Order: sequence, then C-alpha cells, then structure tokens
Amino acid sequence: MSFFLLFCVVTAATCLLVACPVHTNQIEYCDKKAGYQVTVKGVEINPNPIARGQPATFKISAITGGDINKGKLVIDVKYFGMHVHQETLDLCKETSCPVSTGDFLLSHQQTLPSFTPPKDQPRQHVSFFLSSTTPQGSYTLIMKILGEEEKQLTCFNFDFSIGFTEPDWILVY
Repeated sequence: MSFFLLFCVVTAATCLLVACPVHTNQIEYCDKKAGYQVTVKGVEINPNPIARGQPATFKISAITGGDINKGKLVIDVKYFGMHVHQETLDLCKETSCPVSTGDFLLSHQQTLPSFTPPKDQPRQHVSFFLSSTTPQGSYTLIMKILGEEEKQLTCFNFDFSIGFTEPDWILVY
C-alpha cells in the first residue's frame, strides 16, 4: 500500500512539473559593483511569452536593507536594443508603503491589446510599459527604484517576450 501511495505522489509531482514548465533567466544589475539598498531575488512573468489580449502579471521579489517611505519605479523598455518606451510609476501603487526592512513584492498586472497595428503607426501607451503597437519579439526591461530625494535604491534588467505562442510561466533569477 505505501509503495502505491509513493508511486502516486511521484507520478502526480512529475505531471505537475511537465504541465507547468518554469524557465529561468538571468537578472543583471546596471552596476555590478554598486552596493544597492534593494536586492532583487527574482522576477516572475505569467504568462510567458506575454500574449496579446490576455492579462500579464509581473511580480518582482526583493529585499531592502532599509525602510522605504516613498519612491518611484523608472522603467525603460528596449526592443532588440532600441528604446521603445519609458515610464515612471509610484512605488506605493505597486507595493504597500512604507516598505519595511526585509522582503517585499512589487506586483503589476496589465492586458496587452489583442490587435497590434503595424509598428509605424503612432504609439498609444497603456499603463506600465506595454503599448498597443508593441511588436512581437524579445524585449529588455530596465528598472530603477528611486527613493526619497531621487536616491537610486537599485537598477536591474531582465528579458521577456511578447508573442502568439502558447504561454507558460517564467521565473527570472
């Protein structure tokens, strides 16, 4: 009986791993020698690649070495190395403020429009960093977290994709 139970548990765990693939990509800091107050533990993007017309969730888990009472996120997006969008968001709208020393999570959800006109059309940006004219492909997101008096608390980047394929989970570490 116990062998059968063990077999069922192992089989179920294997099925879950196959059904929910997890990808890992590298997070890179803007200045590898900087002693940032905020350290990023990982970025979770669901789904990946991001599908037009479907909600996408970005979760950034991080650790801060000191309290953060207010701040902003400066987001720059590049498409194959070319700047395509920049946006500044209120940190306290993406996480609970004040942020106490220790672990915290930034979370944002957005739906990319299902129709994407040709990229020579004027850009009509929606919240966060995706636009209705965003072409399919590979992107790099560069994020700076600024605290009071514009003090840079961290700066890092990671890659993500926008496409039409069957999406799955991605974890970036």
